Amino acid sequence: MIAEQFKTIRTNIQFSSVDKQLQSILFTSSEPSEGKSTISNNMAVTWADQGTKVVLVDADLRRPAVHRSFDVSNRMGLTNYLSGNADLSAVVRETMVKDLSVITSGPVPPNPAELLGSKRIENLLSELTAEFDLVIVDAPPVNTVTDAQLLASRIDGTVLVVPQGIADKNGVRRAKQLLETVHANILGTVMNRVTAQKSVGYYGGNYYGGSYYGGYYGTDDKK
Repeated sequence: MIAEQFKTIRTNIQFSSVDKQLQSILFTSSEPSEGKSTISNNMAVTWADQGTKVVLVDADLRRPAVHRSFDVSNRMGLTNYLSGNADLSAVVRETMVKDLSVITSGPVPPNPAELLGSKRIENLLSELTAEFDLVIVDAPPVNTVTDAQLLASRIDGTVLVVPQGIADKNGVRRAKQLLETVHANILGTVMNRVTAQKSVGYYGGNYYGGSYYGGYYGTDDKK
C-alpha cells in the first residue's frame, strides 16, 4: 500500500516534466524538521524499485540524515569530494536496496555554502548523471541557509516538501520566491503529515524514517 502511494507521487513528478527527462531532482523545504529527508529517501527507494539506477546525495551538510536512514558510514562523503580529498568512487556507496546508491554528507565542513557553490558541484552532477539514471538531492531548508538555492540552480527540477498544519504560509511563499530568484525549475510540492481524513484521494507513507501522509501538487496548483 505504502509503496503504491509513493509510486503515485513518482508518476506525478515524472509527468510534471514531459518535455524533458529529469536527470536530477532536488527535495527541500522552507524550514527545518518538515520531512524533506524522509520524502527524498522514500522517493529514491521508489524510483530504484522500478529498475531506475538512482543515487541519493545528502547535501544537507549541517543536519545530515541519509547515512542513518540507510545505515552506512559517514566517514567519507560529499564534503570530501567537494574539497578535493576524494574521487567519486570513494564516496558512492551501495545500499541494501537494489539499484540505489548513496553519497552521504561526509564530515561537517566550516564552509558548507562555499563548497556547494563551487565548480566541484557541477563536476559531481556531471559525473553522476553520466553514471546513474537519476540523481536525487536532499538539500537544506530554503529559508535558513543559501545552500538549497545554490543547488537548485544546477538541478533539473525542485520539489518543495510542505507539512500540512505546520508550515507557515508566508514561509512557504518566501521559499518559493527564493527558489524563483535563482531560476529553479519548481516542479511542485509534496504535502505531508496530512490527517487521514484530509488525505483521501492522495498518498500516505510510513516508510523510511517515520509516518507521513501527503500529496503531490504541480506548480499550477500552488498559489
